[in-house]
Amino acid sequence: MRRLYPEIKPYITHSLAVEPPHLLYVEECGIPDGIPVLFVHGGPGAGCETFHRRFFDPEKYRIILFDQRGSGKSSPHATLENNTSQALVADMEYVRAHLGVDKWLLFGGSWGATLSLLYAQAHPERVAGMVLRGIFLGSDKELHWFYQEGASSVFPDFWQDFIRPIATQERKDILSAYYRRLTGNDEIARMAAAKAWSIWEGRCATLRPVEEVVNHFGNPHTALSLARIESHFFLNKCFLEPNQILNNMDKLADIPAYIVHGRYDMICPVEQAWHLHQAWPGAELRIIADAGHAASEPATTDALVRIMDALARQR
Repeated sequence: MRRLYPEIKPYITHSLAVEPPHLLYVEECGIPDGIPVLFVHGGPGAGCETFHRRFFDPEKYRIILFDQRGSGKSSPHATLENNTSQALVADMEYVRAHLGVDKWLLFGGSWGATLSLLYAQAHPERVAGMVLRGIFLGSDKELHWFYQEGASSVFPDFWQDFIRPIATQERKDILSAYYRRLTGNDEIARMAAAKAWSIWEGRCATLRPVEEVVNHFGNPHTALSLARIESHFFLNKCFLEPNQILNNMDKLADIPAYIVHGRYDMICPVEQAWHLHQAWPGAELRIIADAGHAASEPATTDALVRIMDALARQR
């Protein structure tokens, strides 16, 4: 089974001013003349982690990572101002042009897969291929499953911790109730809500419990940006038209692609990967039999690294 490549550090970092008030953190690893690949992180709001650099052979790839608006090392932290799907697509194109990349591979999971699909539909001529994991299409059905009713029946104990900050009379619309707390003036209530929101996601992310994953999601810096930005996007239906991604898959018909999805993904059920594959028959779908949602699960990591190695051999 393939594992991640050894730890590496960036050979250069950038701070790019985009639409005010946002400054984007961008880093490059691997080799400057390698195959350009953009890592698109999830959330929205999660930010990049150091292990995200390690899915790619550093002797073959020019590995580009960026923290989306309000996330990770980008600033201002956890801000919702001018933070939309359309703005993030524009940022990706700005990063590409600034770095002098003609075409690149897109590698994204969960919300990172969503954003990669949106970018590719807007700029198909700039995409050499796509590797997508844990498909999320931004639909009402998906949001209802994870934040109202569905995953709650699989993790009833964790669900009780998630809804504890929400008054009983507000629980008919948990997403709106959380948004009010996460954007309110009570700093203590805001942080408590952020941690409860983020830990719920971390607990559900893996097939088997992984303490390191839950601890990462519970880190106050990550929790605040993840919870605030996710609730902002989700309350606004990810700034998408109904069924927008599937309705525009014809634009990606000629782009080579792989879809990797855990069979037991409780955050983004595998049904969404299946729907995407039906609309995109040229993409190869790999359902991982013993995995949930996280890219760090061994069988999912194995599949992703093998795909990236195979793509490197083809170029």
